[in-house]
Amino acid sequence: MATTEGNGVFSGFSRFTPATHVILRMASGLLFMQHGAQKLFGWLGGMGGSGATAELFSMMGLAGVLEFFGGLLIVIGLLTRPVALVLALEMIAAYVMGHMSHALAPIQNGGELALLYAVVFLYFATAGAGRASVDGMMAGRGERS
Repeated sequence: MATTEGNGVFSGFSRFTPATHVILRMASGLLFMQHGAQKLFGWLGGMGGSGATAELFSMMGLAGVLEFFGGLLIVIGLLTRPVALVLALEMIAAYVMGHMSHALAPIQNGGELALLYAVVFLYFATAGAGRASVDGMMAGRGERS
């Protein structure tokens, strides 16, 4: 029986782990930045597709700042662990405040994306940025930091 570990059929795929780690970090950061760009700058249709922006000194404005600039830090891999922890907590708060009261299941209340981001950012809070990152370069060894 083939397994995903050890000598199984997929064991050779582990050599791609560093590259897929970086791809996941950069893709999730870039996608997350889009949410902030909508809130802060009205880009990509703005909030609600109307081109509107959030008031900077509001909860949505704070969310926009965290999403855009936190996403940017995730993309370049700078201060990845603490930034990812803050972003994971933001997504948990967004789920609780904006989705949970509408229905029990995330697929019913529209909160699955917030929860998925929370899990991805929790992963980066524990695993670090990976090799191709500012954190890795600052560590001087190009390894997970």
